[in-house]
Amino acid sequence: MAKDYYDILGVSRNASRDDIKKAFRRLAHQHHPDKGGKERDFKEINEAYQVLSDEKKRAEYDHYGRVFSDGAGGGQGAAGFDFGDMSGFDFGDIFEDLFNMGGRGTRVKRGRDISIEVDVNFEESIFGAERKILLTKASYCSNCQGSGSAPGSKTKNCANCNGSGTVREAGKSLFGSFMRVVECKKCSGRGKIPEELCGVCRGGGVVRKREEIVINIPPGIRDGEMIKISGSGEVVFGGVAGDLYVRINVSKHPQFTREGENLIMDLAIPITEAILGSERIINAMDGTLKVKIPSGIDSGETLRIRGRGVPASEGARRGDLLILVSVKTPKHLSKKAKELIEELKKEGI
Repeated sequence: MAKDYYDILGVSRNASRDDIKKAFRRLAHQHHPDKGGKERDFKEINEAYQVLSDEKKRAEYDHYGRVFSDGAGGGQGAAGFDFGDMSGFDFGDIFEDLFNMGGRGTRVKRGRDISIEVDVNFEESIFGAERKILLTKASYCSNCQGSGSAPGSKTKNCANCNGSGTVREAGKSLFGSFMRVVECKKCSGRGKIPEELCGVCRGGGVVRKREEIVINIPPGIRDGEMIKISGSGEVVFGGVAGDLYVRINVSKHPQFTREGENLIMDLAIPITEAILGSERIINAMDGTLKVKIPSGIDSGETLRIRGRGVPASEGARRGDLLILVSVKTPKHLSKKAKELIEELKKEGI
C-alpha cells in the first residue's frame, strides 16, 4: 500500500515548499531518536520530505502515487538517508537544539541548587525569626573575587579559541559527521585568560568554603513550607549562582495549635466558674490576656478573641485566638461540698 507522504508530514496536498519544510523541521525535532523518538518514524518523515521537497519527485508522486526518478520507488537510498536532494534545507536549528551547537541560544551556566532543613519552634513560626547557618559550598574565591586572576593581573586573549570563547568540535549523529561550536574549556567561554593565575583558586575563580547565610523566616510560615533564597546556592565560574531552598520544620507547642490563621488553645474551668462566670488571666502567644468567662457556659463552647491569632500578610486582618472551654467535674467531694450540692439539687440546679 502506497504511503501518504502528505499525511506523514501533516500538510495539505497544496502545501507550499516552505510549509513542507516547517512541518519537517517540527517533526524532526519531535521524532529524532536522540530525543527519544523511534528511528522507523524518523526515517519515514525523512523519506516523505525528500519526495515532497523536490518538485520533480513531488509531481511524480502526485500523478502516480510513487517516485521513479531515483529508481528507489520511495525516494530513499539503501540506508534511508539521502541528503543529496535536500539542498537548501537548513539543518542548523535541528542540530543546535539536539547538540547545543552554535552561538545562538547558548545556555548560561548555572551553579547547583542546595536544599537544607531548618527547625524552628512554634512561636518563631507564628511571629517570624532570623537564623544564621554555616554552609560549606562552592563559593567565589575571596582573593580574586571570582575572576581567577591574581590581584592586579591583566588579561589576554585565550590562545585556544583566539578570544572568541568558542571552538569547533567534530561529532557524529544519524545524519553523519558534523561540526559543532562548543564553549572553550580553557577560558570557560570568556575569550580571555589572566596573565597570572590567582594563587588561591589557581584560576578557577571558585573554592569550597564555609559561608554564613542569614535566613529570614517570615511570620506565619507553616510546617513543611520552603523558603527560596536566590543566588545563595553554589556558584560556577563564568555563570550564575544557584539557589538555596530551606525547608522549615515547625515543632509542636504544648498549649497551642494552629488552624489556618487562627490559634487554638484548651481551657479547663471548674463547674462553679461555668455556673457563675469568672475572669481568667491566660498566657497568650504574645503576652498575658484577660478573658471573661460568661456564666452558664457549657463544656465544649468556644471563646473567640479577635486579632490575637497568626499575624497576617500586609493589609490583611490578623487571625483570632480560639479558646475551647471544658468544664471539670470533681471526682472527690468533701462532706460539706456534698451537702451544698444537695441544696443546689433541691433548687433544680
